[in-house]
Amino acid sequence: MSRPQPPAAHGSGFALVGRDHELALACDALSRPPAVLVVEGEAGIGKSRLVAEAVAARAGTGRAVLGGLCHPLREPLPFGPVVDALRDAAALLPPPGDLPPSAGALRWVLPDLAPHLPPAPSGGEGLLSGRHLLVQGLRALLGALDDAVLVIEDLHWADDATRDLLLQLARDMPPRLSLAVTYRAEDMPPDAPAFGAAYRRPPGVAGALIRLGPLTEPDVHELARAALGPRATPDLARVLFDRSQGLPLTAEEDLLAIAERPRAETRAETRTGSRPGGADPAADLAARLARREVPQGLRDAVTERLARLSGAGDAVVAAAAVLAVPADEDLLTAVAGLGPADGANGLTEALHAAVLQESAPDRYAFRHVLAQQVAYRRVPGPQRRVLHRRAVEALDTRAPRPLVQIAHHTLAMGDRPAWQDLAQAAADQAVALGDPGSARAMLRSLLDEPGLDPQRRGRAALALARIAADDVDPAASIQVLSGMVADPRLPVADRGEIRLALGFLTAVHSGNRAGFDRIREALEELEERPSRAARAMVAIAMDERDGAGRHAADWLARADGLLATSPDEDVAAAVRATSLTFMARDGDPAVWDRLDELPRSSERPEVVRQTTRALYNTGEIGIELGYDRRAAHLLAESRRLARQAAIPYLECYSRLALIRLDMLAGRWQELEQRFDTLGAEFDDLAMAGAERSLLLGRLAAARGRLALAREEFEIAGRYGQRESQVTAALRAAAGLAGLQLLEGDAVAAAATVGPALTTARQADAWARTAELLPVAVEALIATGGHARAAAVTEEAADALTGRAAPAVSAALDLARGLLLSASGEPGADEAFTRARNQWHDIGRPYEAARADERIAAALAPHDRARATERIAAAERVYLDVAATSDTARCQKLRRDLDLGNTGSPGRRGYGKRLSPRERQVAELLAQGAVNQDIAQALFLSPRTVEHHVANVLHKLGTSRAETARALAKADADGIGGGSADGVQV
Repeated sequence: MSRPQPPAAHGSGFALVGRDHELALACDALSRPPAVLVVEGEAGIGKSRLVAEAVAARAGTGRAVLGGLCHPLREPLPFGPVVDALRDAAALLPPPGDLPPSAGALRWVLPDLAPHLPPAPSGGEGLLSGRHLLVQGLRALLGALDDAVLVIEDLHWADDATRDLLLQLARDMPPRLSLAVTYRAEDMPPDAPAFGAAYRRPPGVAGALIRLGPLTEPDVHELARAALGPRATPDLARVLFDRSQGLPLTAEEDLLAIAERPRAETRAETRTGSRPGGADPAADLAARLARREVPQGLRDAVTERLARLSGAGDAVVAAAAVLAVPADEDLLTAVAGLGPADGANGLTEALHAAVLQESAPDRYAFRHVLAQQVAYRRVPGPQRRVLHRRAVEALDTRAPRPLVQIAHHTLAMGDRPAWQDLAQAAADQAVALGDPGSARAMLRSLLDEPGLDPQRRGRAALALARIAADDVDPAASIQVLSGMVADPRLPVADRGEIRLALGFLTAVHSGNRAGFDRIREALEELEERPSRAARAMVAIAMDERDGAGRHAADWLARADGLLATSPDEDVAAAVRATSLTFMARDGDPAVWDRLDELPRSSERPEVVRQTTRALYNTGEIGIELGYDRRAAHLLAESRRLARQAAIPYLECYSRLALIRLDMLAGRWQELEQRFDTLGAEFDDLAMAGAERSLLLGRLAAARGRLALAREEFEIAGRYGQRESQVTAALRAAAGLAGLQLLEGDAVAAAATVGPALTTARQADAWARTAELLPVAVEALIATGGHARAAAVTEEAADALTGRAAPAVSAALDLARGLLLSASGEPGADEAFTRARNQWHDIGRPYEAARADERIAAALAPHDRARATERIAAAERVYLDVAATSDTARCQKLRRDLDLGNTGSPGRRGYGKRLSPRERQVAELLAQGAVNQDIAQALFLSPRTVEHHVANVLHKLGTSRAETARALAKADADGIGGGSADGVQV
């Protein structure tokens, strides 16, 4: 038997990503013969891989798979791919006497099968005169196969006879045959059907028409992670996606190139953690990939298409390659140097050849950025200069003049002096049009220009500093401005503004409080510019580390004093936003009404930016305080304003906080995917990575991936130590200490919470210790520090007097319950119940469930009915959010307290199905958990875990690495087992 194979360079060794829905459709179609599966898509999109995966899944059930390929020959052999597919079918055929006589006509085209075929009918020696006999013979032979899949690849290259044969077959399918075909619509005449004529599946024939589109950016990131592991950073994934535009063939060729790097270099990076010269290996990998040549497979495919174009089509494509951005028909025609009729014909030809596409009404561009590069390099250098000059002339006639594009073409012509004149004006125009990203890129390019006039360099640096605050790529601006600030020719005040911008980027975007040192240094240089000095003071007030927060009010008062003599509406808005932030941080309930007074619109972008900042800050602090519903409204508004005002970092932070709220509210579905999507968009923002680690750490701990949880909490903790705000450090310490308690290491947990409590004390941040306080008290009690735990609890309670912070109030009740329980005093159940009710009112079911566990333990000795009710309530919540480890702990507690079981007692046989416990183990294996993780998460012995793992792998017929895919297939086949209700622990 022959099997269809994917192209050698595409798919082999790579994970199949982004195709779950399509693969499910294909598998479903092929599992219900007779079936006709048609897969359409451009070259390299993954048609062959999808069909190969689907037929491999069905082959596992014993079905035969026969495959043939159509070839781009000038004189195709009639029926060639079907004949090729049948060459090795001897083992599948019944005895010759059981085959229809018409199958004997195939003796001339399938001589290797001749002994297995009936005698040849007379008069069939001439191929042309006997073609109808061949058609009958092929259909007869295919109909005689028992439960087979016929795969025909690249139907767009099929000859008419093959297409007619497949059409007849598809219209009258043998009962045990499935037919799968792939084709590229762009290589067929416009609107031509795949089979050459209209086809509709007959009644009783299963199947699907699947049109494959490009992968999304998160899909490409997943593909990279599967191939490269931790080297697949979001930055690298973004470069992969930008180069491939979601085309799997291109992304996989790039990944192969990365994987084939010299082993010695890879070993050196692994050993030292950096590349020679100190460059960051991950960043260097992404940068080198961005500079890499176009992958050979894509280059060949594009070159093949370009070679088919006529003179007019080639001229339009060359014009599109030079313009490099979507362009209308008139602009393409002008740059190509064609008349209107020839321009229209050339554009139409390029569209039909799938070289260009209409990306928007009357806007035409290449389908992939790398395709544009291939086409651009095919244009000889002198001709490129001519086309760039035509582009400048054509764009100069438009109003307003697109200066960024004109500057680009001017530089491409080699006229550097003219480009320098244009670059500053282009940046100013981009800012005025609300496109600071283009302005920043233009200014950075200008500042990289060797021999630039010092006065012009200073103006460009100052312009960049003034728009750098919202930079989504802060590292690039930091690098450029760091070089500029050392220039002794800069005026002192200009240097101060540039240093102030550097401080903002370092402290806010990079999450490094060292940026405040730069801001303090800038303050001394801004004496001539009091409004900018006031802005520096507002920024310094935000630092709350090492006791600096005690001086925050003084810094704001000094800024107000400067504004009294030098009014500045933008800086006044910053003072207002910071004051509201401090009110929220202190738990002052008056802040909520004050927020309604903020302007939501203004002619001054900075005023809107500061309103957005205030809404985000207070919304994020609102989560810490326990005002989840109010915080959701504030964060939704900050997200909307940030998007409208093009403030990407505030949009990112708002979306992060909204994801956190969803998790707190028990909506845990697809959290990882949402983080991946956000990380791909905003991978350069340090806080985005830290928040992701905090939430994914909690998710991993709840689901039993303890090693991953530790890694995530440690990442967040390192960020928290650098950051000027203490909240991340407090939350990271709480997460890590809670994990250490779960692992039974109370000493380590106490060591973790000690510095965090000192930080909360120095910053007067007790209102933000809802996560830390109960964990700290439990760790201190467990290490014999009951008196210290009581003192910490009372210290927090005293500090919160007069402050409104429902979440910390609940945490205090938990802490008091822990103290009462540890000392054997009455009232622990009442304290835990108060905490549980508060968490319920706030809207945090997971926290309420944790309190329910405490209530059950406290009530079990004297009120078993209520204890049973509380433990069951907790278990329901954990099952709802798939918190595997929490569920297992809850069930163990139920057993230890002898509170009965939620399911029926005793064991029952599960056969090939996974038992509930095996299902838990399988889910942890699918997430990459090792045996030690599973044992700790499910409160099992290592030997018991080994037994369950062996059973899971045997029942799924898979390896550890393939458990996720095998479990998904088992679910589809109905043998994956159900939830873990009633597991006997």
